[in-house]
Amino acid sequence: MRLAQPFRRLAVAFDAARLREEIAQLPAEAWSAHPGALPGNSALRLISVEGGENDATSGAMRPTPHLARLPYVRQVLASFGVVWSRSRLLRLDAGASVPAHADINHHWYSRVRVHIPVVTQPAVRFHCGGESVHMAAGEAWIFDNWRLHHVENGGDAPRIHLVADTSGSAAFWRFAEQGGVPGTDTRLVRFDPHLDAEPLAERASPPLVMSPAEVDLLLADLRAELTALDDTAKSRALLAQYHGLLDALMRDWRQLYALHGEQSGGWTAFEQLRDAVRAAASELGGRLVVASNRVAANRVLEGRVLRDCLSLDRVVESRPARPVFIVAAPRSGSTLLFETLAASQAVATLGGEAHWLIEGIPTLRPGAPGIESNRLTAREATGAVTARIASDIAAHRVDSGGRALGADNALRFLEKTPKNVLRIPFIDRVFPDALFVFLWRDPRGNLASIMDAWASGRWRTYERLDGFDGPWSLLLPPGWHSMRGRAPQEIAAFQWESANRIALDDLSQLPRERWTSMCYEELVSDPRQSIERLCAFAGIEVDAALDLRVRGALPLSRYTHSAPGADKWRRREREVLSVLPSVRSTWERLEALAPVQPHWIRAAHSRIAG
Repeated sequence: MRLAQPFRRLAVAFDAARLREEIAQLPAEAWSAHPGALPGNSALRLISVEGGENDATSGAMRPTPHLARLPYVRQVLASFGVVWSRSRLLRLDAGASVPAHADINHHWYSRVRVHIPVVTQPAVRFHCGGESVHMAAGEAWIFDNWRLHHVENGGDAPRIHLVADTSGSAAFWRFAEQGGVPGTDTRLVRFDPHLDAEPLAERASPPLVMSPAEVDLLLADLRAELTALDDTAKSRALLAQYHGLLDALMRDWRQLYALHGEQSGGWTAFEQLRDAVRAAASELGGRLVVASNRVAANRVLEGRVLRDCLSLDRVVESRPARPVFIVAAPRSGSTLLFETLAASQAVATLGGEAHWLIEGIPTLRPGAPGIESNRLTAREATGAVTARIASDIAAHRVDSGGRALGADNALRFLEKTPKNVLRIPFIDRVFPDALFVFLWRDPRGNLASIMDAWASGRWRTYERLDGFDGPWSLLLPPGWHSMRGRAPQEIAAFQWESANRIALDDLSQLPRERWTSMCYEELVSDPRQSIERLCAFAGIEVDAALDLRVRGALPLSRYTHSAPGADKWRRREREVLSVLPSVRSTWERLEALAPVQPHWIRAAHSRIAG
């Protein structure tokens, strides 16, 4: 925070001996290395985000267990009557230093840092804005951390300060103005053995999307100090362009906010605007600085605005733990497997296939820039996309009875949408701990079922595609343009082979413990053993409801087109056999997943070979 002068000593003092006594009781392992790995710098967290061992400055602040052991430190903090943000004990070893820097991040725009020395020597000097002071033990100081400042411990022992951040109340700032005024009495706050003080801590989390008013304020503050390193025509032109860029950011951010507010549908657009400004600023701002501390303009723009204008990480953190994704080619029996596992009361789902979860995001639909099919990779899993998917899942999860679940419900999340067989790298980026169940089916029955689906017209996914005649059914693999004018069996073989080959390639890039496979014929021939194996892999409980479902033959799934049968595919035998050689190499890769070849695989190969 900017102050009128580099340093101001507050008219209050504390019992440094008592503070040292309390702090000496803390274990050595409570101290952590400086987050920037500065030599000789360490910290002990007292108030942090959720009271954890972290150095974050954004989020709900709570006391750490260390603070609970320090009654006088709590009294010291509470005595100011303010709401505290991140607060720590900072230790600087003998001979160590804190290099010259300015605190330019968003956190510091409205917060000041209070220093209370606990262990120090006269050789410890604090430099700021061309002035130098020694902060004596038990005193309280604030300083202008927008200016360049640094610290040197020229003594022979570590220096320890109690350091706490606050925006300060009106009373605090009136009190701060009294500091250093001649004749002002210094109030001594002694330890009260009967007082169990509880310092106030910031609880508000930042908005998911920074308001236009705050963006305007922060950018106006930056623009008021923008200057070039030299006064040349080129630098003046760059400065004008940079002002134009910031002006455009202010206007476009306000328009997006008017359209979307904080709703998830706008997150991607906000992210794209932020990233476009970041890229443009990197090209323009190389010779621009802020006048008062000579920090590069781009560093201030990044730290004060761009880094914090979107706070989607906390939405991402609400992602379900170890979700389970069933991936399979279309018409492979994945609905049957999904409905079976979803019978467990330990499972949460989105109620069925959730095409909307991903394709509800306009930038991920086929036809969007860079998206020509249902294939998605890690590249498309941006922060805004990841946050929106996590948010949508949290808002739409239901239990096995279809009842909505609260955000704190810990049921295992299960999802099945056939297009996801082409999105495994994307899902892996969005859910880094996801588990995958890869289901595959004998291509003879699978190809026949795909052709039936096309003929029925019930599984149309795209009514019109440029480069294809008529509507498209089922998933859209890369290279679909080549299917124009092709026979139904050729399209079916293309979809089956693409889905299974791409899934095999993608799964091979994951640790083997994160995926398992099962063939459809195994599932229907021995449901109990198959489901018990999958539940053991996925950590899903085989409860009474699931046990009841697998006691006998599995019921038909909701998307069954006609009653299943081992030889039903023979109604399309001529078409299936005509394309079977084109899928054989992928079929063989699938067969290799099974530890023992079932009899139906051996029989199929005998027929093809004959």
